[in-house]
Amino acid sequence: MSENQLSATRRQVLARTGQLGATIAFAGAISELFAGTAAAHGKGGYGPLVPDPNGLLDLPKGFRYKVLSREGDPLRSGEGQVPSNHDGMAAFDAGRGRVRLIRNHENRPTAKIRVPAIDGITYDPMGMGGCTSIGLDRSGDVFDEHVAIAGTAVNCAGGPSLWGTWLTCEEAEDKAGTNGYTKDHGFVFEVHPTDTRKLGGAVPLTAMGRFQHEAVAIDPHNGTVYETEDAFQKPFGLFYRFRPNKPLGGPGSLQAGGKLQAMRVPGVPDLSAVQETGKVFSGIEWVDVPDPLAKETPVRLQDFGAKGITHGQKLEGCYWGGRCVYFVASFARTADGSAATHHGQVWRYDPKARTLALVIVFGPATDPMLPGDEPDNICLAPGGGLMACEDSEGAQHVFGVTRRGEVYPMARGAKNIGTPEKPEWGEFAGVTFSPDQRTMYVNCYTPGTTFAVTGPWHH
Repeated sequence: MSENQLSATRRQVLARTGQLGATIAFAGAISELFAGTAAAHGKGGYGPLVPDPNGLLDLPKGFRYKVLSREGDPLRSGEGQVPSNHDGMAAFDAGRGRVRLIRNHENRPTAKIRVPAIDGITYDPMGMGGCTSIGLDRSGDVFDEHVAIAGTAVNCAGGPSLWGTWLTCEEAEDKAGTNGYTKDHGFVFEVHPTDTRKLGGAVPLTAMGRFQHEAVAIDPHNGTVYETEDAFQKPFGLFYRFRPNKPLGGPGSLQAGGKLQAMRVPGVPDLSAVQETGKVFSGIEWVDVPDPLAKETPVRLQDFGAKGITHGQKLEGCYWGGRCVYFVASFARTADGSAATHHGQVWRYDPKARTLALVIVFGPATDPMLPGDEPDNICLAPGGGLMACEDSEGAQHVFGVTRRGEVYPMARGAKNIGTPEKPEWGEFAGVTFSPDQRTMYVNCYTPGTTFAVTGPWHH
């Protein structure tokens, strides 16, 4: 059977949680997700999850976790408390075996613990969000934890640059005077791992647009930045590209501006309407955004001409693989106004061929207590495959997907933040791996907790 034929088949794969018969449906060729990357083959999972006697994080046998940081604990810098709502994150090589984590805090005005406002790196004193930076020594122990940027709003995801900085994204579009803010929000900010002052402080990258940003990925060949938008209501978000005036220019270069464009798929106003995996659309168009700053009208509502523009519900994770950019639509619901319902899509855009393909469609989980649908943050995993944070009902997992299409649980939240009658678990976010691929770092959103997971990873 050819790759294209295979991608059009429907497959059932085992969710390896120790409960035999639990399945999750995929349509598509999983191997496509790893094209051109080091994740060439991918082995199976690591076995069933073992209940954690401490009630925090269930892991497979042989794995262990360390709590690096908890919401409410004192920051090592003395700047205040560890803020709430841990979200997107990346790991950077800090030299001599050390690692530096940059962590988002998706804080709204109602946040329990704000990111402390620090002179020189605070954008809006009334913004509760921002990023914190965690330094880890060769043993994986925390030696430093400080505020990296403050005064931003609803810092959800983002992505690493190609030069060792973090691009944090505001999933907001409140203007000054709204919700107590003194400045407009909805921007991308570049964060230095150790000192944001080196980049001029908290400088919004205004040319990259003001909208409900989710994630970014950069084309390593020409520096084009791709951006997803996770809009809450219809019309849903757009998929963007930003063409910098100084492509691949290093730290601070994105402040030089550029051109923001939105993707138009001819004949497809809503991505959720596409259900056929392997479907390829050619002649993808990129349309200039009339007003990137959204001074009067949100970008997704602006006039893109008679042909309109292409929308998608819950456009979230984004990464570069091989010669293409991949992005995730976490789910779509007709009840919310989408053209069709799905439980997760992965799309691939090929810049050279100007084609867009639907690679994977996630089917509904057979049991909300098992992993596998509604993926959010994603990253490449050691030894091949993807690691994804689940954002759905029921138990919350970090789950893996191998090249062969096997879904397996990697971690499960064990702390019940609901009631015995109606249990609830905090979602995971920001999954990432150390530069040597020996440690997985991941956040629990509520209560805010950052974990380091080590064990017998496949390499």
